[in-house]
Amino acid sequence: MIEARHLRVLRAVATTGSFSAAARELGCTQPAVSQQMKALESSAGTPLLIRTGREMRLTEAGEALVRHASGILAGLTAAEEEVAAIAGLRAGRVRLVSFPSGSSTLVPGALAALRAAHPGTQVSLVEAEPPRSVEMLRDGDCDIALAFRYGATGDEWEDLVVRPLLTDRLIGLLPEGHRLAGAETVGIGELAEESWIAGCPRCRRQLVEVCETSGFTPRIDFATDDYPAVIGLVGAGLGVAVLPALAIESVRPKGARTVTVEPAVEREIVALTLPDLARVPAVAATLDQLSRAAAR
Repeated sequence: MIEARHLRVLRAVATTGSFSAAARELGCTQPAVSQQMKALESSAGTPLLIRTGREMRLTEAGEALVRHASGILAGLTAAEEEVAAIAGLRAGRVRLVSFPSGSSTLVPGALAALRAAHPGTQVSLVEAEPPRSVEMLRDGDCDIALAFRYGATGDEWEDLVVRPLLTDRLIGLLPEGHRLAGAETVGIGELAEESWIAGCPRCRRQLVEVCETSGFTPRIDFATDDYPAVIGLVGAGLGVAVLPALAIESVRPKGARTVTVEPAVEREIVALTLPDLARVPAVAATLDQLSRAAAR
């Protein structure tokens, strides 16, 4: 197999005309040059150099190899420089997928801090709810997935690197004129006869489970993945809802009051990546900034 170090020596011999001059140029010994040329000729399976007096002359095969060596070595140098830039966070790309309330709260601060620290690192963002976002990660369509789950659900993420970010409690939303709007804490069973407005499919399932645990099945009259729409429907007096605190944080509820709901329901917010991707400097730096944003 032809090695890049052998090509560098061959090019130096061709340029300088002798092993000794090539050794001086490369900063090594003449025997080392001779040994590498023998190894290269062995790999090529044909002589590459002919000694004529005190100089070395290239054979036809040697000339062909030198012609290709320049392009090969130039490409290798460019590749080494690009890899060094990525490893040093002077360059790199991270594809991030996040659920909407994470996009509006955790992501902006994290990406702003990442850009300030490593301006050469580029991050793209698309939105998807779990489990679709986790499927995108496993399919190679993103590098980091911001996801959530309600309670431990076995080994669904056992093949992934899981970076816990925060615990997000569900908050009750009532119209301002609701009979319980002034209460600090409301038992979810007290809302059994209400019209409900539900959020994303996973949140919807969780709402039904919590209500059924409290002895009733919620009458869901409206369902939307758009959290501002949920808040707007509650504010218009069309029903009640429970939303994650992150979702409420990014929207100013108009005509709605927030209340603490019992029993407490919490979701775990995490950043997920693949084990091999976790070692990529740009991915690791993005995970660190997401953790810092969550801590803030």
